[in-house]
Amino acid sequence: MGMANDQVKAEVRRIAEQARTASVTLGQTSNEVRNEALFAMAAALRTHTDDIVQANMRDMDAARAAGTKESLLDRLMLDAGRIEDMASALEDLAKLPDPLGCVQETRTLESGIELERVSVPLGVVALVYEARPNVTADAAGICLKSGNAVVLRGGSLAAASNEIIARVLHEAAVAAGLPEGCIGAITTTDRSAADELMQLHGVVDVLIPRGGAGLIRHCVETSKVPVIETGTGNCHVYVHESADLAKAHAIVVNAKCRRYGVCNAAETLLVDASIAEAFLPGVLADLRERGVVLHADERAVALAARAGIEVVRATEDDWATEYLAPELAVRVVEGVDEAINHVNRYGTKHSEAIVAEDATACEAFLARVDAAAVYANASTAFTDGAQFGLGAEIGISTQKLHVRGPFALGALTSYKYLLRGAGQVRA
Repeated sequence: MGMANDQVKAEVRRIAEQARTASVTLGQTSNEVRNEALFAMAAALRTHTDDIVQANMRDMDAARAAGTKESLLDRLMLDAGRIEDMASALEDLAKLPDPLGCVQETRTLESGIELERVSVPLGVVALVYEARPNVTADAAGICLKSGNAVVLRGGSLAAASNEIIARVLHEAAVAAGLPEGCIGAITTTDRSAADELMQLHGVVDVLIPRGGAGLIRHCVETSKVPVIETGTGNCHVYVHESADLAKAHAIVVNAKCRRYGVCNAAETLLVDASIAEAFLPGVLADLRERGVVLHADERAVALAARAGIEVVRATEDDWATEYLAPELAVRVVEGVDEAINHVNRYGTKHSEAIVAEDATACEAFLARVDAAAVYANASTAFTDGAQFGLGAEIGISTQKLHVRGPFALGALTSYKYLLRGAGQVRA
């Protein structure tokens, strides 16, 4: 067993060091060369669609046999349409401005030295993620566009899908002129591989986990490599007493039901007591018809019972749960202050929404809720890199250092100071 573990460690280090070597060349490539590689990668995905679908079917069969829940199966599944979306996202990236070499500041120092601050790649980005094989293409594209080499460690559920996608993308990128090793994929399902990747401080510049709370916590606690913490999404929709009820109904249903297994889906509905009787029966009935299990507090339970709507009594745990499933917690509150306090206590700083016609209530919610994205009169489903005009995202950060919210190209750059003198020495 020890020998096998040593082999895993050696393989992970080999892939990461190859990426390190590639990153030096990659950071000096022109935007034109990187864009050509992205177009080539998109074409390769289309050419290999049937092969990718076949590999994905093997992953899906194995996942079903293991009793994987439907929300995860939805994340895992690839068909021709989703592969086309992956290819289109790469082409969209190629059309975005070059994030490298941007002059952020210029000035002349007292010494006469000319100072210039310019954007540069981070270097080697490692991504540890779970059952979403489309992340393989998104992450590879974003990293290469921003001049970074990438090391990908996908979850075991998507092992076959990730392996073929990474291989197809790497072959296309290298054929288009990018350095060998610019896309590294750790394909072993051995769990020690991810932990070894986290130890490679000095080889890997930043680690980005994408997945559930357990994966993210493990990375934060284990990694010696700096981590950009992408967040779980215990997101709320709060319906204020001034809300347009039809508008609120549509927003709640969209935020919960558009897709259950995504981090921007609403997990808790808060409703002001003064409108609960007018609003809750209709929206709860609609949600039940869509198969959503409702975890309701005492007042919501009473309203549901009078309307003949099946609900279960919420527990304290429900307020803190990211279901990623057709389940929703429901609570009646006494106004905007109680709603904000609830959100700030139980939320995960991802995406929160108020529905209100009262501008004062909206501004209070926008100002006081601590989250990466806070909405007034819109669904939390819009928290997405493409929706924000950033192109394909590499994740949604719920931390406050370096980057917050959906992050893409700009977040994968740092900067350096270039100083041009004429022989100055310091006294």
